[in-house]
Amino acid sequence: MAGCLAVGLACIAGGAHADDFFRDATVSGEVRLYRFDRNYDNPSSKDQFANSLAGLLTVKSGKVGGFSLVATGFSAHSFGTQSNDAGRVDTSLMGPGNVIDGITQAYAEYTNPWVTVRGGDQYLNTPWMGQSDSRIIPASYQGAMADFKPAKGWDIYAIRTLRWKSRTSESYNDDNVYYPSTYHGDSMYGNNGSLPASARSQGGTTAIGSTYAGGGLAAQAWYYDFEHFGRLGYADGMYTIPTGTMLKPFVGAQLVRETSGSDNVIVDTQTKITGLAGERVDAKAWGVDAGVGVGKAKFDISYNKLASDTNAAGAGAIISPYTNSYATDPLYTTSMLRGLVELGAGHAWKARAQYNFLHDDLQLIASYAHYDTVLRGTSHDVYVDIVWKLDMLLKGLQLRDRWEHTVGGNNNLNPGNQPWTNNRLMLSYKF
Repeated sequence: MAGCLAVGLACIAGGAHADDFFRDATVSGEVRLYRFDRNYDNPSSKDQFANSLAGLLTVKSGKVGGFSLVATGFSAHSFGTQSNDAGRVDTSLMGPGNVIDGITQAYAEYTNPWVTVRGGDQYLNTPWMGQSDSRIIPASYQGAMADFKPAKGWDIYAIRTLRWKSRTSESYNDDNVYYPSTYHGDSMYGNNGSLPASARSQGGTTAIGSTYAGGGLAAQAWYYDFEHFGRLGYADGMYTIPTGTMLKPFVGAQLVRETSGSDNVIVDTQTKITGLAGERVDAKAWGVDAGVGVGKAKFDISYNKLASDTNAAGAGAIISPYTNSYATDPLYTTSMLRGLVELGAGHAWKARAQYNFLHDDLQLIASYAHYDTVLRGTSHDVYVDIVWKLDMLLKGLQLRDRWEHTVGGNNNLNPGNQPWTNNRLMLSYKF
């Protein structure tokens, strides 16, 4: 990180217009106030909650010869509201403590109309490596990213990361969501945590991808080498059919294929994924989505199938080092709490409806997802999401409440195999 910033500073300092670096600098940020609740029907499980107030501040320099610097700092506080009973704290929000702070972005960037290159600590926005931004702090990655733009609407990406910072971590580490909390001193919580503490660290990730958007088509294809975890190929496409009316039908499809790669740590440690170890990583999945937009309403129904292989880890589970247990993967049927990445081999369908009110300031989303899986049985989730943009009071202010109730499953998918409810109330202000 320091090397990348030093190179950027040297380029800027040597330019003829170095004053632009300071004169055109911008400052932006966000304040977030979150309240999370987990309420369990199982009488032996303790209900959990957490509160957090966080600030994220981003400083971006002006450009000199196409070069600029960006840094984002964060600080989150529960102000002593965490329960004295550790079992009643929802550690997925900001961990078990009362304060976390640090730097979530610090990178040098070069950009022109045809290419953008970044080096350092940064957010990524790819299907299987993203910000997973449903908590008080986004996830971020340490490495380099190049975005080539050969034509309008077409981007080609090359990414190499070395370490990452989870949503509850104060600094970067050589782990991912499969490692136990506090691995190598990390403060990672709300993660999968299946690996033993003695497992070798991850060697980083290489990703190559391409995206295209235009003429009603949005499509992308990606290849990820999650070193020591798996090699994953992914493609999806969505096409909106022109009708010349207020009806906007659309149809989409997606494919996933993953293999072990070399020196696979999950296979070598015989780690159980959704309760089953395997002799290799071997996942095959596909999905379809179809629906229609009608004015301010949108309806769709989707389906995913993840093939079963009893000799593979998790009976054919997708090994997703940055989304598993975060439920932020791109599968169409993933819910707020989980999807087939967390549940393993099987199939799922999901129905979703959305409507915008009050000149699009108020959005209501409701969905129902049903899962039938090999290792975790049959379960279903009911989801409601209310997003209220309060720009009329203060530009950038937004109130959001996400609620999900999950029922069913076996092998303790839900505590005591009983239903439970998760509510996430989020007030944010961007400036």
